[in-house]
Amino acid sequence: MRNELTSLLNKYEERIIGQNTNLKLLLSAILAGGHVLIEGVPGTGKTQMIRTLSNLLGGSFNRIQFTPDLLPSDITGSTIFNMKDSSFQMLKGPIFTNILLADEINRTPAKTQAALLEAMEEKQVTIQGETYPLSEVFFVVATQNPIEFEGTYPLPEAQQDRFLFKLQMDFPTFDEETMVLKQVLDKSYETTNEEKVMDIEQFVAIRNEIEQITLNDDIMDYIMKIVRKTRESESIRFGASTRAAISIGKAARAWAYITGRDYVTPDDIKMVARPGLRHRIQLSPHVELEGATVDQIIQELVGSIPVPR
Repeated sequence: MRNELTSLLNKYEERIIGQNTNLKLLLSAILAGGHVLIEGVPGTGKTQMIRTLSNLLGGSFNRIQFTPDLLPSDITGSTIFNMKDSSFQMLKGPIFTNILLADEINRTPAKTQAALLEAMEEKQVTIQGETYPLSEVFFVVATQNPIEFEGTYPLPEAQQDRFLFKLQMDFPTFDEETMVLKQVLDKSYETTNEEKVMDIEQFVAIRNEIEQITLNDDIMDYIMKIVRKTRESESIRFGASTRAAISIGKAARAWAYITGRDYVTPDDIKMVARPGLRHRIQLSPHVELEGATVDQIIQELVGSIPVPR
């Protein structure tokens, strides 16, 4: 199955230029069964990145544009009374899909954001007392804009912790951005109907193979030392949870598989530590006043822990 995954990644990198590391991290998170929060300024291709991946996987895809007036039932669905046969019918919402793009998730109130909590954690939704299972392959990829705060609602910590990764999208290099410009203006870039590289059954088979990737005790200890260090550091006000350690372990397995190995190394842990922790910790006020960033603190923290042999 590695050949199919390599083909998918190559095709993905051809379509989305200048985001190679983020593409691999996004694919790692989805293969690990996690959800992803993507933060970036408008126009960097966040939505296109998700839509392209969905097409390449051959799975079903739905997009929700989050707005201040969006209701929970607009996500999960609702029941209506059918006058014809005097019965209630359930109308499924867009959450019943394989990949759900929650676009600008921080533009809707907490009540609507919370409608995703049960689905993300338990892969089911409850509508008027009835529980409905979601697809075995179900992923939420949410985007948010970091520069427009007027009319936005920051994600609660509980919801952020449900995301395996938080990815940050920056502008590509000059050459990469010029290549995108040429593709679009020359009409050599089609935004829809990318040919799928694999189907959902193959995807599930790859995910099962990833669960067999070796994660030895020394690597597990290394993960726990990193996570526990976030709770002990004076630079961090609130540290990471146990779910963070589990997420890093799962993501590292997927990253190792994509890299072509059947075992996890300390470098795999370092690669997934920042996206796995940056949304799960809060810096101390004095550190924020000094201008330090979350990524800088995570890098210093990981670098201070001895690497297992």
